[in-house]
Amino acid sequence: MKLAALVAMGLLVAGGASARSSSGPTVFAASSLTDAFPRIDSSATYSFAGSNTLAAQIRQGAPADVFASANTALPSGLYKDHLCSKPVVFTRNTLVVIIPRSNPARIHSVADLGRRGVKLVIAAPGVPVGSYTLQVLKRLHLFRVLRNVVSRETDVREVLAKVALGEADAGFVYSTDARTVPRKVHAIPIPPRGQPNVRYGICVVLSSQHKDAAQAFVKRVLSKAGQRILVSYGFLPLPRRR
Repeated sequence: MKLAALVAMGLLVAGGASARSSSGPTVFAASSLTDAFPRIDSSATYSFAGSNTLAAQIRQGAPADVFASANTALPSGLYKDHLCSKPVVFTRNTLVVIIPRSNPARIHSVADLGRRGVKLVIAAPGVPVGSYTLQVLKRLHLFRVLRNVVSRETDVREVLAKVALGEADAGFVYSTDARTVPRKVHAIPIPPRGQPNVRYGICVVLSSQHKDAAQAFVKRVLSKAGQRILVSYGFLPLPRRR
């Protein structure tokens, strides 16, 4: 399916960084934050993609000021290599299985994904949602499901698009992404015992030439107002500190 068709359906938002705002930082952020982050700060310049892709770009010297990842491992790796500040957890999420509204494969549970003939699309293992997907299958003892994988995508929005367009019978995405196209897909919950601990980490890139703006952005995300916006998009609130 051509990119233009995906854009027309409203499933994708431009992934590359556009011209820098005069006042805001350049934020490299996980695709699942595409809708929420601009609501938190409209002055920033955003580049949305798979977190692993963005981390690799930062390692190669891409001019990012902030990195917001769909896991904590990637920003922690950058911190260990002195490429970003110590990351902090700023939100949480859950995984779901999505199916087209027409449900041609008649899937009603995670176990149904193992039936012969089911076309499953998931994200690649290096992408956080892809790694979380493998955790789900391991916890539920459903690795046989992997024989039905027909495509491994580079970010969660690509998985969403494939299922919404009817190019696959099912896929694993974050619950927040499933909410963006409710007329196109239906979400099937994952049993609690199979649900991974999905935590998002954020840090300031140490090579940033706009550290004040970057730190202000992180503070805005962690603020009560920023957290309310994330929750309004379906992200889980941070646990209360004791």
